[in-house]
Amino acid sequence: MSRKVDSVKDINNSKETWRLAVRIMDVWSVVNNKGIEHLEMTVMDSLGDRIQVLIRHDHLLKWKEVIKENMICIINNGSVYNNDFQWKVCDHSKKIVFLGGTTMKAIELQNIPPKGYFFKDFGEILQGKCKTDRLEDIIGAVSEINHIQSNTPGKKVVVSVVLKDLKGNCINCNLWKIYGSKFLAYYNDPKNNGAIVILLTHAMVKDGQVSNAWSGSKLLINEDIPEIQDFMSKLPTNEQKEKPTQSAKSLSNWSGGSQYSSVETFVHNAKCMSLSQFCKIKHETLCVTVATTLKFVVSKYGWFYYGCTRCSSKAPNPEKAYECSCGQKVEQPIPRYKIEIYVSNGESKYQFVFWDSECAAILGMTAEFMHNSMVENGEDDPMVYPDELEMLLNKKMAFRVKVHPTFSQASVWKLCDDEAFVKEIENDYIVEDNQSKTEYAKLVPNKENLETSAQTLSASGENDPESIILMTPAKDVVIADKGEEVDFEASGATQLSGTKPSKKLKIEPSS
Repeated sequence: MSRKVDSVKDINNSKETWRLAVRIMDVWSVVNNKGIEHLEMTVMDSLGDRIQVLIRHDHLLKWKEVIKENMICIINNGSVYNNDFQWKVCDHSKKIVFLGGTTMKAIELQNIPPKGYFFKDFGEILQGKCKTDRLEDIIGAVSEINHIQSNTPGKKVVVSVVLKDLKGNCINCNLWKIYGSKFLAYYNDPKNNGAIVILLTHAMVKDGQVSNAWSGSKLLINEDIPEIQDFMSKLPTNEQKEKPTQSAKSLSNWSGGSQYSSVETFVHNAKCMSLSQFCKIKHETLCVTVATTLKFVVSKYGWFYYGCTRCSSKAPNPEKAYECSCGQKVEQPIPRYKIEIYVSNGESKYQFVFWDSECAAILGMTAEFMHNSMVENGEDDPMVYPDELEMLLNKKMAFRVKVHPTFSQASVWKLCDDEAFVKEIENDYIVEDNQSKTEYAKLVPNKENLETSAQTLSASGENDPESIILMTPAKDVVIADKGEEVDFEASGATQLSGTKPSKKLKIEPSS
């Protein structure tokens, strides 16, 4: 005699001998801050009811290769607890935890609904009709790219875009780390033209904007699935053909709401001086200057180095997996920009080192994408500078740099090519004598919020504190020390930072 199948909606903690016929809707791995991994999944029965399931670390080996997304199965036995996940993906008040005596068998059933998505209405998001502990599925067309930030010490890759639904409602969507990198790779691929529709699962929602979660979110971009193709077909014909553009918002729009101007923030605690005075500097000094990029300094290291996938430190061996000092287990180091460029102002010339984030922001593509594109086109010589790098030259910009007189180099911390911004720096702050209006910068009170960065899409400093009000699924925060010395020959990137203000919006999912 066989046991009957229970309904998901009836699950409670009265017993452990539950028998469920379900489809595995989603499965994902979670690694906590101690490096311990467990599995989570969502299952749905024939009535469309869903419940979250947890598979602990001690049962991981037994189930990790067995459980497959979209499979239909019979699950026997499991402990039932209150659904106390910090972030929930369904409304069920309980969760199931696999036991040593839990069994699962794949079956064929026709009455269980196919895998699908449960999209959150943009109108409800804008009206605040969202549960604060609930992860949602999101679909929309990218109408604009607001902000791009590359991986830097103490900071993470993030791409902020505006998503628009079919009703014309718009929300901000922040794509962090691998999600942001995936979007940039798609956007920068010349083969991809026209509208971009993205589907993001397990999105965190707060204050009218959404963000991926560190674990569990899936990002689908223009993929050939019914949900995306149906959405694309309902867009106006002209919008289907238009590729989203990067925002031209001015630097002041990203000043983080400080009572001080963007320029005051940029020059704070730095010596403003002309390039001609750099040769007089005897000690490491934080400076602000205006100069024009002139030409590449070709070194034996070329235009990139291989670094960690989380932080921008240099990998000990580009061909071997390793554990970085930041805690990241790196299977394959990735290319990161490190480009030395001569800058000039009048007759004066100096060597500036541009790091990963500045270059990626100006070029609109990661070093990894550029390197892979070269290899695909048959060019594997790392000393060949691709034509796209020419976009870094002949630009007049304001620079905030750390001058290292020992190496006759300056490491770029922040930069801006906004014409009005550069003109204000040049006219109001830069003079030939050290006792100058530069001292005005020191009169600005040393408040945390003054370190809020001001940046445009074309200029993102290697160490700018995050300025845009971004909702980040922060799990780990690395704050590097501005005072650390830089070995330009041995180091892949500077480890720099200042006092960082708290983010205005921050969601921290548990592991």
